[in-house]
Amino acid sequence: MKILTFNNEDDWLEGRKGKITGTRAKNVITFKGNERKKGFWELVAERVALAPDGENPMERGKRLEKEAIAIFAKETGKKVNTDLILCVSDDDPNIAYSPDGLIGKTEDVEVKCINSASHIEALITQKIPQDYDFQVLQAFIVNPQLKKRYIVFYDPRIQAKPFFYLTVDRKDVEEDVKKYFEEELKIIKEVEEITLKLTF
Repeated sequence: MKILTFNNEDDWLEGRKGKITGTRAKNVITFKGNERKKGFWELVAERVALAPDGENPMERGKRLEKEAIAIFAKETGKKVNTDLILCVSDDDPNIAYSPDGLIGKTEDVEVKCINSASHIEALITQKIPQDYDFQVLQAFIVNPQLKKRYIVFYDPRIQAKPFFYLTVDRKDVEEDVKKYFEEELKIIKEVEEITLKLTF
């Protein structure tokens, strides 16, 4: 065993980067199945990404969104409408979504400028993080004409691969779209019933 001594906390934190420490072992080690935990992707990110600069993640996402869509449009040749809009369901006006970009009525773009670990995980696994399942489905629920969604990932801190996108086709999620739509209708009905009780 080597013992490394540091003069200050900044150097100590730098020395821990990209290493499995006692604190993070539980977020890295997987015994059941072979899906990697988030800590694994954080280790990779610490080795290949530029360090976060402390910018608020929401503000960072808004700032980078137009840049990401411009790269997507250039790579694909698609014309993307980035007007600030809200798409509302014909079935119920209380069911809606806001696309980052529309390509006619049959395609759209959703931009994710997420943390570097999640960016790398999506890139390597070619899977959209589960946190966004509902968001991905909502567009198909609201717009029955929507056939395809492009989920654009953009993180300039990953200099080797800052941009990529994954495609979701309606035919691959149709069952979930129907199931979630029915559930949303039930929830809206329940919300309206409780609202009525509380306002009269």
